[in-house]
Amino acid sequence: MSTTPQQMMPAGLDPASLAQVERVAQKRIRQRQALVISLRVLILVVVLGGWELFARLKWIDPFFFSMPSAIFDQIVDWFVNGTSQGPLLTQVWVTLEETIIGFLIGGAGGIVCGIVLGRNKLLSDVFSLYIKIANSIPRVVLGSVFVIALGLGMASKVALAVVMVFFVVFANAFQGVREADRYMIANAQILGASRRQVTTSVVIPSALSWILASLHVSFGFALVGAVVGEFLGSKQGIGLLISTAQGAFNASGVFAAMIVLAVVALAADYLLTAVEHRLLKWRPTPT
Repeated sequence: MSTTPQQMMPAGLDPASLAQVERVAQKRIRQRQALVISLRVLILVVVLGGWELFARLKWIDPFFFSMPSAIFDQIVDWFVNGTSQGPLLTQVWVTLEETIIGFLIGGAGGIVCGIVLGRNKLLSDVFSLYIKIANSIPRVVLGSVFVIALGLGMASKVALAVVMVFFVVFANAFQGVREADRYMIANAQILGASRRQVTTSVVIPSALSWILASLHVSFGFALVGAVVGEFLGSKQGIGLLISTAQGAFNASGVFAAMIVLAVVALAADYLLTAVEHRLLKWRPTPT
């Protein structure tokens, strides 16, 4: 027996009333989005305007804290005339390349190790102590070791980015595997699924939201690793740009480089969010 859309509607609601309710809901959503955007712009204007005003009135020392107008002029100058290390976009690309390579290697390694150890109790018990020891080491400190061992080239920055990313992704992948629904796993095994099929069809999809959530954070860690590595010793990159500006007591240059890094991180987060939404279409939209 088929059911028409009219029969599925709640009692007392005709199509015209339902359309009206939907229009009201859409209007409220648009109003809230406009309110959020307005408040964001207002906060930005207040912060930047107050910063500029306080610097011009000498309530804060512009030599140490700069001001938005000077930072903007510095960014424009870098785009037009280049930096002391070369064109600005070249510095951005060098740092971004190191970040992406480190992010991919560290992320892939963390996912694989997290899934393998999460599914194998013996390996988990054996390696858990060593993982805790390695995770307790301040990873930024390893940057100096990597610079000494691998030189001033890209390898040392990628190595630090890999280390920064690996443990974040590993922890989430491992926990996601451990949190997989035991009833679904048991049902799959009863239906004759092999261990590999259970892992690929039940466990990994269950842990996917954990893994993707870690990727948002881990890309920022990869960027930090690349910049810190460049700061410790490099030939090009945003980290070297910050180090040079710091050595010249150029506060505007330091803040300008920070803004460039923030733009790169936001763009990467936007792309990761788009990928997450595509891979997790089944997940209900949060209210």
